[in-house]
Amino acid sequence: MESGQTDCHKKHMVSFALVNRSISGKAKRPDGASGQGLVRGIEQSGGGLAPYASLAGSSRGRLNHEPESPTRTPFQRDRDRILHATAFRRLTHKTQVFLYHEGDHYRTRLTHSLEVAQIARSIARTLALDEDLAEAIALAHDLGHTPFGHAGERALNAAMAPHGGFDHNAQSLRIVTSLERKYAGFDGLNLSWETLEGIVKHNGPLLDGAGLPVARFAKAGIPHAIEVYCKLHDLELATHAGPEAQVAALADDIAYNNHDLDDGFRAGFLAADDLADVPLAGRFLADVVERHGELEGARLIYEINRRLITLMIEDAVAETSRRLDGLAPASVSDVRTAGHPVAAFSQEVAHDLVELREFLHVRVYRHPRIGGVMEKAQGIIVDLFERYTSTPESLPEKWRGRIAQGGAEGLERHVADFIAGMTDRYAIGEHRRLFDDTPELR
Repeated sequence: MESGQTDCHKKHMVSFALVNRSISGKAKRPDGASGQGLVRGIEQSGGGLAPYASLAGSSRGRLNHEPESPTRTPFQRDRDRILHATAFRRLTHKTQVFLYHEGDHYRTRLTHSLEVAQIARSIARTLALDEDLAEAIALAHDLGHTPFGHAGERALNAAMAPHGGFDHNAQSLRIVTSLERKYAGFDGLNLSWETLEGIVKHNGPLLDGAGLPVARFAKAGIPHAIEVYCKLHDLELATHAGPEAQVAALADDIAYNNHDLDDGFRAGFLAADDLADVPLAGRFLADVVERHGELEGARLIYEINRRLITLMIEDAVAETSRRLDGLAPASVSDVRTAGHPVAAFSQEVAHDLVELREFLHVRVYRHPRIGGVMEKAQGIIVDLFERYTSTPESLPEKWRGRIAQGGAEGLERHVADFIAGMTDRYAIGEHRRLFDDTPELR
């Protein structure tokens, strides 16, 4: 992403020589195990991928065997399947921060996912990683989100607490391995192991070396959907994900921090002067004013955002390159077993991002207008869950059929699947169908 070069930018400029050393200074990787001529040709042309990249020709494969595509690598095929998924289309009308009726220009889960994918590809390209795998993981990372954003997830998790809880990453896995039903030979999308690993582990390992849950899973345990799938197709929960998944996680941070700042301005929650003392944003505010003088609001925030995005991408590439240079991984397996992330921001930028996120929490996410609406939205989720579980005949015929078929999942998990898949407007419509009094989410 282009921007004017300030001293701050120069300090974080990418050391492309460092990246090139990482690519050329290690042993060449062997040809892919699948024997795909197309994949080998792609990966060996134009300088090829870094030795630590995920190699499509050496993919660990799919749970259900399928003939390889003559025109696409496995990771390109994964990306295309995600793009054509019903769950992906539903992201159009799922909340990022602002509900769909607030305005046409606010980000949705879909536009957020597209921005994450664009940034992930940019970083992956610079680091000589597999761009298609990074893009596929980025596009899929929010498939499992409920209506009404994180507020909806909190409400559904609370309702599901006696039944294994609800986790949107686990739900993303559940969607691509079970709930999407369009292929004759299998449920789900039958994605490659590396893509599934990235969906589940892009934020880090779920288990420690002793096999105990870590981080946010230490208290609640590993989500049931992940445990069940790993018995069939082990995603190695105690290791880090490959570098493409780690890059997708950084791209998520870059995208939401910047577009939530933009949307906060659009909503009138923020003014330019509010950024003066905010790390990262404040220094770019001063730079833009010095270069361009007084600008109208939309131009001002865009000039700040483009500089922020550029800085964060360049910093992520430079820090990741530094870590890769120190680790000297000869293969993607070395990245997975490094014991720490290889894709990261520098300590300075990571510290500044903590303060930027806190600013956004106080001024945007906890704004009374957002809080009041989301409290009502959580009530809609709870009402729907209680109605469907107490009166299953209230469910659509297709979902009643799934429940009648039985299986390992109980009524509550089927209901959670149904609610999680709803768009904001569908959830509101269902509440109006089933209840006499539906709150106005304004």
